[in-house]
Amino acid sequence: MSDSTTATIEGTGTKPADVVVRGNASGFLQEIVSGAHQLRADEPVDVGGGDAAPGPYDYVLVGLGACTSMTVGLYARTKKWPLENISVSLRHSRIHAKDCAECETKDGMLDRIDVEIGLSGALTPEQRAKLMEIAGKCPVHRTLKSEINIRLRSAPTGSLSEGAQTKIQSKPTQTGK
Repeated sequence: MSDSTTATIEGTGTKPADVVVRGNASGFLQEIVSGAHQLRADEPVDVGGGDAAPGPYDYVLVGLGACTSMTVGLYARTKKWPLENISVSLRHSRIHAKDCAECETKDGMLDRIDVEIGLSGALTPEQRAKLMEIAGKCPVHRTLKSEINIRLRSAPTGSLSEGAQTKIQSKPTQTGK
């Protein structure tokens, strides 16, 4: 399947999943396939996991951080600005809505992601300010800030997730990486 935007699973007319996650009910460790890439996810020991891999919220932060860095770098390259390196540090927390002056929601708890961006290179103050503005426009940032419609459904027999099981089992997980 060379073009994932138009390819379908043979005989089904269904577009293949972008990511397939498989685990069993005995623990938190999950095997993940994303295209040609194999990943794992787990929970920390203090919540019952084995801490064998990043947790789900870590992957949310990874996606946002990588997208932010890539977007800032692309913009600087396009402008031919002297940006040398980008560092994005992120932290997820839960806060009381009443403690968030800039938030619309005022009751209950909210998720907060703090993002700190380091830029190195001989940039002017104006270039730094523009790159910080661009950082807030990365596609993942926009997705996380937008309304998201997540549709859950039971997988039918012979579905893509069952087909992915073969894919995961055929490639042993590498440990120590």
